[in-house]
Amino acid sequence: MASQRPKEGRWRSMDEPPAHLSRDSSGLLSEDQFLCSICLDVFTDPVSTPCGHNFCLNCIKTYWGDSQQCHCPLCKEKFTKRPELKVNTTLREVVDHFKKKSGLEKPEVLCEVCTGVKQKALKSCLDCGLTFCKSHLEPHYNVPKLKKHKLINPVKDLEDYICQKHEKPLELFCRDDQTFVCQFCTEGDHKTHNTVPIEEESGQKKTQLEKTQTEVQQMIQDRQKKIREIRHSAELRKRNTEKEISDSVEVFTALMCSIERSQAELLEVMEEKQKAAERQAEDLIKDLEQEITELQRRDTELEQLSHTEDHLHLLQIYPSLCSPPHTSTWTDRSIDPHLSAETVRSTLSGLQKSLNEELTKTLNEKIRESVSTELKRIQQYAVDVTLDPDTAHPYLLLTDDGKEVRHSDIEQNRSDNPKRFTSCVNVLGKEGFSSQRFYYEVQVRGKTEWDLGVVRESITRKGKITLTPQNGFWTVWMRNGNEYKACAGPSVLLSLREKPQKVGVFVDYEEGLVSFYDVEARSHIYSFTGQSFTEKLYPYFSPCPNDGGKNSSPLIISPVSNSA
Repeated sequence: MASQRPKEGRWRSMDEPPAHLSRDSSGLLSEDQFLCSICLDVFTDPVSTPCGHNFCLNCIKTYWGDSQQCHCPLCKEKFTKRPELKVNTTLREVVDHFKKKSGLEKPEVLCEVCTGVKQKALKSCLDCGLTFCKSHLEPHYNVPKLKKHKLINPVKDLEDYICQKHEKPLELFCRDDQTFVCQFCTEGDHKTHNTVPIEEESGQKKTQLEKTQTEVQQMIQDRQKKIREIRHSAELRKRNTEKEISDSVEVFTALMCSIERSQAELLEVMEEKQKAAERQAEDLIKDLEQEITELQRRDTELEQLSHTEDHLHLLQIYPSLCSPPHTSTWTDRSIDPHLSAETVRSTLSGLQKSLNEELTKTLNEKIRESVSTELKRIQQYAVDVTLDPDTAHPYLLLTDDGKEVRHSDIEQNRSDNPKRFTSCVNVLGKEGFSSQRFYYEVQVRGKTEWDLGVVRESITRKGKITLTPQNGFWTVWMRNGNEYKACAGPSVLLSLREKPQKVGVFVDYEEGLVSFYDVEARSHIYSFTGQSFTEKLYPYFSPCPNDGGKNSSPLIISPVSNSA
């Protein structure tokens, strides 16, 4: 009789390693690791052959039939005598545990032949239309006629597996009508239809399911990666916010200390003024009291003389008593009850100037520290940028390592191509970037003019070029040795405290961000934010014309070091 053979699509090759009990993305052991390669279902009473492969006990018995010389369905190893198979109890426990955890454990099916206490069913026969326990199934392994019957794992609704019209096993699948049919159906209504064995269609569908599962797992991984990125960004944002809050508190604490100190200084000045006024008042009062004493003495003398009978004495002292007393003029001498407004303004002006200088110094230090921290963070995204000679303008001279570019008065021997700039002295990096962050640094020391930034792949490279984000250019330039602009369309004039010697360019593709930094000064130059990128972005360089040697220094792509 023809024995039931394993499905070729499910066999592993001899060179393929055995499946290990690894876990899938959900943390469960994979079902594929517990599939019998003959029935393509999870093991039932698994047994191991001498070569180490595992099968359902009944599946391997049916496969070998009555033959005394047997071989492994997987590796084809031949056994000189028929192995005595025993259920691998350890593997069966693992399989049973897996069925429970993964929800694959099917409800128990009972034998339909048993009388009294029904035993657990082992197989269902599509030809007999019955489900048998181990003892009642035995004739199907020994009786030649019964050996030809189609056995499947036990099921409760066996009629679903039998053609209701011909009462024969549904062994075929009609691809035209997408339905199950028996052998007699193919001689009638489905005679001209494309029918294949159920196992073949199932194998194909499993292949498609595996492909779909792979795609779903990839989608899960992509989303898990995105979740990690979002959480990482949120954590960075949290740390940055905490740092900004801490810096702000520190700045305002310093401001409050400065205000309190200035207030104390102002109070001290006002108190000194008050003490000086009090000393002045005391001196004035003392002088007035002395004059009052002297005047009172003269008044007494005058009173006495007005009643004297000594006419000679009166005439003798009269001139001195009638002459004006030696007193001061007190009309314009007084103490101002109010503090001088000019004094207050002068004091406040001096204190305000001191406060502003201190506050500005503190803010600049905090901004520098914040930018330095940010620069260290983004420098981890440094990439190796090399200039692409296929894009270089004919008057640009590139070094062999592709790290330096300068303008030359001599045209280089370069053939024209769609990628090459022909009207503007520009060159791009070789590699484009998308869906990621990247950073690189360029030395601009000694130059009076330069352009730097990134561009999208489809930019215009011939004829007139206008540097704007709308045209695919995100750039910053320097002109006349000290004029800086961001080419934002319209341009934005930049006020830089120092002349950059090395410029860092950072791109966050998904965030739509392009930022420029003065690397040595650890300061921020400009950022394009809220941009939308849909193409690859390429590093962009223009050393500009050499201007008779005044601008002959090259642009140099420098290795990134975040040690500063």
